[in-house]
Amino acid sequence: MSSPLFTVDLGTPVSSAVDWLTQHLGGVFDAISSVMTELVNAVLFVLTAPHPLVVTAVFTALAFLARKWGFAAFTAVAFLLIQGMGLWTEAMQSLAVVLVASVLAVAIGVPIGVRAARDQLASAVVRPVLDFMQTLPVFVYLIPAVSFFGIGLVPGVVATTVFAVPPAVRLTELGIRQVDKEVVEAAHAFGAKPRQILREVQLPLALPSIMAGVNQVIMLALSMVVIAGMVGAAGLGTVVVRGISQLDVGVGFQGGLAVVFLAIFLDRVTGALATPKRRRRRKNGTRPTPAADTASAPVAAPEPAVAASA
Repeated sequence: MSSPLFTVDLGTPVSSAVDWLTQHLGGVFDAISSVMTELVNAVLFVLTAPHPLVVTAVFTALAFLARKWGFAAFTAVAFLLIQGMGLWTEAMQSLAVVLVASVLAVAIGVPIGVRAARDQLASAVVRPVLDFMQTLPVFVYLIPAVSFFGIGLVPGVVATTVFAVPPAVRLTELGIRQVDKEVVEAAHAFGAKPRQILREVQLPLALPSIMAGVNQVIMLALSMVVIAGMVGAAGLGTVVVRGISQLDVGVGFQGGLAVVFLAIFLDRVTGALATPKRRRRRKNGTRPTPAADTASAPVAAPEPAVAASA
């Protein structure tokens, strides 16, 4: 076996950097841990303080507003099954972590995406970082989080937040870049300032793409929450990990099924926000009048007149 031409030790400087940060910025990490814990506990209190049937009714109403009766019926049955399996508290713990991590990821990712869309240099710097983050194995995110925050809920929230940032950045940048340049030039011609153009033209037109990014952020956050169960984060991830460690197929199946129900619910609801609303018929069920159809139809160009022969 041939020996390598040279050796590179990247692990030692990385470990030294982590140790230095842990020793000198311990107070900062403690403050972040306290804030994360309070946020998750506040959301968890909102989800668990009412009776589970009340929360299920609220989720069913959201499903009805998003996808009408079929999805509303599925949502009601799914959350009733979660209650029947005795996993309601774990499901709400996972949902609380997903909501907090998703909000933080969107709050971090959208401004970066806006900056990357408006600055070529920023885009050139951000893209390789995002490529690295999206190709890095998910378990690697847990290592520095555990090193900085220890075992428990907080490293799961931090790792989930960092893991879910890339889609928010990419789809925000994509949505703003896809805005018609003629619309932006027209806004410039009317004397709008760059911030006004961003706030009143680019962001509204890019909203479907941004909401699609929010949808992907939530899906990645939910997948990472399950993996974070390996480091002691409470929720359905702990149930799945317990089923794996004890080779209990029933426990693992129930935990995985609850995760699937949460994923479908969150995906459909946030996906509906990313889809432009279609025109609905009138509430009385009547079809639009012919005049309305004529007004909405494109006007055909008149045919050229044929000159009469002399």
